[in-house]
Amino acid sequence: MRIDWIAKLQYLLQTVAFCLAIATIQIAFMPWRPYAPAVVFSIAIGSLTWAFIDLGRHLVPSARETGWPAGWGGLLLVAGGIVAGFVGGTAIGEAVSQGFGLLPPGVTVSSGAELRSSLLITLIAGVVGTYWFYSRHKSAYLERKMGEAQRHANEARLKLLEAQLEPHMLFNTLANLRALIAVDPARAQQMLDHMIAYLRATLDASRATTHALRTEFDRLRDYLELMAIRMGPRLAYTLELPPELAEVRVPTLLLQPVVENSIQHGLEPKVQGGRITVRAARDDRRLVLEVADTGLGEAAGASGGKGFGLAQIRERLASMHGEAAQVTFTADVHGARTRIVLPLA
Repeated sequence: MRIDWIAKLQYLLQTVAFCLAIATIQIAFMPWRPYAPAVVFSIAIGSLTWAFIDLGRHLVPSARETGWPAGWGGLLLVAGGIVAGFVGGTAIGEAVSQGFGLLPPGVTVSSGAELRSSLLITLIAGVVGTYWFYSRHKSAYLERKMGEAQRHANEARLKLLEAQLEPHMLFNTLANLRALIAVDPARAQQMLDHMIAYLRATLDASRATTHALRTEFDRLRDYLELMAIRMGPRLAYTLELPPELAEVRVPTLLLQPVVENSIQHGLEPKVQGGRITVRAARDDRRLVLEVADTGLGEAAGASGGKGFGLAQIRERLASMHGEAAQVTFTADVHGARTRIVLPLA
């Protein structure tokens, strides 16, 4: 088992602070005793007890959820640590105290009432301290498991939302293709080729929850080509992706539902059609994606930015980024605009 020495240092400092508290409590109840020797003995006994137990647990099989030995192994380790800490710590404490003149010459604490009192305090403090560290390790394990479960739940939720979005686009395209076959078989064949390319790219993207922004724009170009075949000169589009943002990771199938919403509610009902502009930009540590169209805008009034596609995008981004992601929709007489803001890694 790999040992985290930074964590060990933190535990040692916590143990020293606990020992200082014990020494202070002792002196509070026995104010006639000198404070310095009490501190030396407390730190020596407590630190040695902690070292024996916390470092010794890495030498024996330990439970995965706590990092501590289970059953009799754990009890024996704690008992051994308390005994070793008391015996060794008392010897170290006496040597240090007498060496620095903290105890009068010939005075020891290794006999009589002082010994019994020190042993009782060591026993109680050792059990309490061990239980505290044990609880910390178990709580940390449970927090990690809860975090893993939450991540798995979010991934499953994202996959479900993507599965809902894909058929939504597919059914609309198939309906358009069916209508086009009867009036223009050649264009229907071209549309079918673009659809195959789009579905192939979609299948590749379905194996992950995120992909490069460049891939998202490639899929979007295939989709817009499908729509351009059906709408003809009534649909024009512009894709603006700065090279430095091409490899930024974004959720799969993020922009296509927004573009589909623009076509369905903005451009398709408009006799002369219009243009869709999709652009990506960087704003400090945020990625800004915009989809603007010159369609009916507020005159459409059907979805108001609350349609199926935008609702699913809001849910997906909330699952991945929480409040750090924003989706806004505005419309006026000149068209509609959807703005998506994501945190940059």
